[in-house]
Amino acid sequence: VQLQASGGGLVQAGGSLRLSCAASGSIFRINDMAWHRQAPGKQRDLVAFITRSGSTNYSDSVKGRFTISIDNTKNTVYLQMNGLKPEDTAVYSCNANILSSAPFRTGDYWGQGTLVTVSS
Repeated sequence: VQLQASGGGLVQAGGSLRLSCAASGSIFRINDMAWHRQAPGKQRDLVAFITRSGSTNYSDSVKGRFTISIDNTKNTVYLQMNGLKPEDTAVYSCNANILSSAPFRTGDYWGQGTLVTVSS
């Protein structure tokens, strides 16, 4: 199982970006997916979380500005980021709890990070 993240870049404060993370490989079922971020010199924090059924949870710092969504047909999670602030600058990584089909087991998988830079 592999996760491939994309969509990062440079944007001015107040702008928007949409991140995507596609899972591929021997996937039987994706249980949940999430986005995390790590700013320079800081620990990695959970940004947003979504279950297969669509239940969501957000960190207080992004509530009302970011929206996480999932397309189960494409095994892809998205993070729509609006009203970006300089403090949103970080490397954003996706992870997923997936039941793989070969071997048949549940595990946590991580994608590579994608850099989001918000200029003031």
